[in-house]
Amino acid sequence: MVSEAFAMAGGASKGGQQGYEGLIMLVLMFAIFYFLLIRPQQKRAKQHRELVGALKSGDQIVTAGGMHGKVVSVEETSATVEIATGVKVKMNRTSITEVKGAA
Repeated sequence: MVSEAFAMAGGASKGGQQGYEGLIMLVLMFAIFYFLLIRPQQKRAKQHRELVGALKSGDQIVTAGGMHGKVVSVEETSATVEIATGVKVKMNRTSITEVKGAA
């Protein structure tokens, strides 16, 4: 009697589709994560790499710590920034978050 009721309810035909429904949900969740989390983060990282790569002497910058200054010299991995008249600080180029423009 149980097998007849199960067959009449359509449970037997849905049993084969559960694997596909689970797979479709998994792919859908990955697509949502990709478009809402992964892709925007990759775009921000690319923009930051371009900003750091285009850094040159004379640029007014803001660091990750919030210091404002002017780039005096640029090296491969670091930059020397003048934060006040005569006060120069050497810092990693990756800590520069914004270029306000040239002086």
